[in-house]
Amino acid sequence: MTDESVVRKERLKKLYEEGIEPYPAKSKRTHTAAEALAQFEALQKKRKPITLVGRVRSIRGHGGSTFAHLEDGSGRLQVYLKQDTLGEEAYRQFVELFDVGDFLEATGTPFVTKRGEKTLEVTEYRLLVKTLESLPEKWHGLTDVEIRYRKRYLDLLANPDVRRIFETRSALIAALREFLHDEKFLEVETPILQPIPGGASAAPFVTHHNALGADFFLRIAPELYLKRLLVGGFERVFEIARCFRNEGIDHAHNPEFTQVEFYQAYATAEDLLELTERLLLFILDRVGMERQFEYDGNTIKVKPQFARIRFRDAIKKYAELDIENYPDQPSLLRIAQERGTDVPETASRGKIFDELFKTHVRPKIVQPTFVTDYPIELSPLAKKNAADPRYADRFQLVIGGMELVNAFSELNDPVDQRERFKEQESARARGDEESQRIDEDFLGALEHGMPPAAGFGMGIDRLTMLLTNSHSIKETILFPTLKPREKLERST
Repeated sequence: MTDESVVRKERLKKLYEEGIEPYPAKSKRTHTAAEALAQFEALQKKRKPITLVGRVRSIRGHGGSTFAHLEDGSGRLQVYLKQDTLGEEAYRQFVELFDVGDFLEATGTPFVTKRGEKTLEVTEYRLLVKTLESLPEKWHGLTDVEIRYRKRYLDLLANPDVRRIFETRSALIAALREFLHDEKFLEVETPILQPIPGGASAAPFVTHHNALGADFFLRIAPELYLKRLLVGGFERVFEIARCFRNEGIDHAHNPEFTQVEFYQAYATAEDLLELTERLLLFILDRVGMERQFEYDGNTIKVKPQFARIRFRDAIKKYAELDIENYPDQPSLLRIAQERGTDVPETASRGKIFDELFKTHVRPKIVQPTFVTDYPIELSPLAKKNAADPRYADRFQLVIGGMELVNAFSELNDPVDQRERFKEQESARARGDEESQRIDEDFLGALEHGMPPAAGFGMGIDRLTMLLTNSHSIKETILFPTLKPREKLERST
């Protein structure tokens, strides 16, 4: 316990002794700080008392008077407490028993100080919450990254820029919903607890349901359930989905993350290229951003007609190899390793393709670029290209070295899908734990007929990174996954 907390607990005790309730249930407010500031001149003329509530962020005493700043969710406003106005006892209680961080209800009339600051002269006040620990100012603004993530509530109090990140995140999600609703998509919810994990290549988290006596998996993607809805007759569906992948943590990956997926019947991947451009431009407009902004030291220019490059050509350009010259796993593995790609001997062709792209291509793509025509081994749920079945009708949007969007024409041939699942199971048997599994119920749905369709997935956390110039995904997730304290202490 710090000296500060000891002092505050003594003050809490005195509050009770003097008959002051430190945690009342009710409060009243006539104006937010922002409203009071916006209407200040009119309120000042009326001389009618108003009531503000909020957290005390500063206290400056001057003998028989005290200035303080009161902050609510809309902003902050200065308040002025004077002994002559409040009375000796009420003024003494404020000076002796209140601290920075406490919550206050203050009633009074607006005036402007000699220094020109808009202020509320308090005629009556009431304690709403007594705090027992100091605010982050005592911690020099709270710059310790570990504490910032573990105690996000302090991070939000100390760093206004952090709050703006999450305000932007909320605005972009609202814009995303608005856009999809305008495009006649229906928002739905699908299971998080799934008997078979599917819809992406990733290792799942496992949990157990006691009453059913069965293991379930936290979803890695909502894809296979959303496509069941296309079978059921919905033509346009979307979900903003919390997903979970049992993978490593780095600047662009958190085991728990949010993505949007939508599926459109009678559309192709080519249709979604144009829609993706419109969606991003719409979001930028709605969050009040220019179409040119800074990210990670680069100027990103979001203009219609994004650049395009085929997967094969991208590997040629950046890894200096032609994947068509290496038609089997051993030859592809050998050349990938020669190019400095970290892949295990047991890696499937799809895994090798993925690592080649992540190592040599993705970090070098800065401006918005559609990478198209992915190898079929890397796309087990996508429809084959009619002209060249070695590739899938699939694209990813890469910006600032990050994969932001993944989309493709959906595979709706149940026979082909079963064969793809079998290939995935074979890769899993060889040690690739991220390979997908056979989902008989999904195959049964396809056998009842799924219309031609295209699907789209985009990471909300990564888009927030891009729009707020954040260099870690942890900055865009309020409570990111962290190593438990006990393990952290044991490892240091």
